[in-house]
Amino acid sequence: MEKYGPETYGDLNADVYDQWRTDLDPTDAVACLAALARQEPAGPVLELAVGTGRVTIPLAARGIDLHGIEISEAMVARMRTKPGGEDIPVTIGDMADVDPGTDERYAMVFVVYTTFFFLLTQEEQVRCFANVAQRLLPGGRFVLECFVPDMGRYQPTNQSVHTHRVDRDSVRLVAVRHDPVDQRFDGQHVLLTNEGIRLAPVAMRYAWPTELDLMARMAGLVRRDRWGGWRGEPYTGAGNHVTVYQKPATDRSR
Repeated sequence: MEKYGPETYGDLNADVYDQWRTDLDPTDAVACLAALARQEPAGPVLELAVGTGRVTIPLAARGIDLHGIEISEAMVARMRTKPGGEDIPVTIGDMADVDPGTDERYAMVFVVYTTFFFLLTQEEQVRCFANVAQRLLPGGRFVLECFVPDMGRYQPTNQSVHTHRVDRDSVRLVAVRHDPVDQRFDGQHVLLTNEGIRLAPVAMRYAWPTELDLMARMAGLVRRDRWGGWRGEPYTGAGNHVTVYQKPATDRSR
C-alpha cells in the first residue's frame, strides 16, 4: 500500500483498537508471561509494540519491572488514559531497533498478537532478532506470539474478503491481498454503518515458524519451547503459536 509506514496502523486505529479487537483477551498471555518473567535470570522485561497496553498494564500490575517501545504516539497516548498506563516507561521508536532509550539489558523481551509481522521485510525481522539477542541477559528469553499462515484462505486469486462481524446497524469486513513472493498481506478493515464507511489499513510480512527459528539461530538464540497457545497447548502446525527462544547462559557478546 502506498503511503503506509510503520506507524500507520497505530495512528489510524488507536481510537477504535480496543473496541474492535475484543477477541484479543490478554488473560492467558499475561499469566504465561508473568510466570516466564519470574524465572532466572532476574531482571527487567521489555515489550515490543506495547500498543494501547492491553498486555502491558496488567502485566506491570503484577509487579513486573516492565519497559516498552512503540512506533505510534497515538497508541501510547491511548494507553496513558488507562489506569496504570501512565506509570510504564515507553520509548517511541521502531521495535526492530529494540532501543527503549537506555543501555539496559533484559531478562525477557516479548511481542504479542503477531505484531512482529508488522516489520514488513525479512531484513527488518532479522535485525530485530539480532538486536533482541544483544539486549538479553545471559539465559534471557525472547517470546513471540505469531500465526501460522493459512494459504488456503487466499486461493486461487491471492485475495480474500471475510465478514468479521454483522450487527443490526453495522457490518465489518476484512479485505486482504496476498503477495506470495514477498510473503506480505495488505488489507483493510472496512466498517459499514448508516453514518458512512471507515477504513483501517494494515500490512504484514509473515514468516513461517521454521524461518523464525533460522532468524533466532542467526542471532545466537536457541528455541526452548513452542506451544499452540499461552496455556502451553501442544503445537499442531496450524493456528497461532507461542515460541520461546533463549540466549545461552554463557554470553560471549560482552
